[in-house]
Amino acid sequence: MPNSRPKAGVLAKLLLATALLAPGLLLVASAGTRGELWSTDFGIGVLALTVGRILAYLGLAAALAACLLAFRERRLIGIAGAALLIAGVTIAGYLIQERRFTPAPRDVTTDVNEPPAFARGLAAERRLAGADDSHPRACAGLEPASTQVAPETAAWALEKAGFTVFGTSPFRVDGRQQSAWFGVTHDVTVRIRPGRTDVRVAGRDSLKIGDEACRLAKAVVAELTP
Repeated sequence: MPNSRPKAGVLAKLLLATALLAPGLLLVASAGTRGELWSTDFGIGVLALTVGRILAYLGLAAALAACLLAFRERRLIGIAGAALLIAGVTIAGYLIQERRFTPAPRDVTTDVNEPPAFARGLAAERRLAGADDSHPRACAGLEPASTQVAPETAAWALEKAGFTVFGTSPFRVDGRQQSAWFGVTHDVTVRIRPGRTDVRVAGRDSLKIGDEACRLAKAVVAELTP
């Protein structure tokens, strides 16, 4: 039995490393997506949400195995506890995201009958990114601002809602937002007309990541409304 203690320590460390695989993959997937090594759909849809989820449950199994090992070798309780904490937080994160990532349109507007068009340059960027140019849809609670705002006000509203403004004209303001982790991009255009200001927000991907487009559009309208 003289070699059992070193072997148990090595096994516990391997189980801890297994618990770290999922969070490690998330970091790699995020960095690769933001660095444009692969597409957002691949980085989030395949690496993070598919492979990462499998590794998260594998990590939980490894953490439980480490806890069983720690019952026999009390000196390993620290490693087992760390593995269980990491695996538990990772699984909890996936469960929370699964509840948020309900199917929702990625292209929404306050006017589905005559949706605002993106500026020419922005539309070209969207085509290069392979964005689906389907007809935008409505979402619950999203209404136009019942007032004609100044372009400066629209630009201010976009900035307050987290967008970067890169195009203004007397009757339209355009912008873009990228998320911090995976660089998920949402484009926005604000169309200004007498007595009414409409908003359109669209993602550049086909991911089913919840109602983020609708949430952003509502945030813009809220800033436009006196």
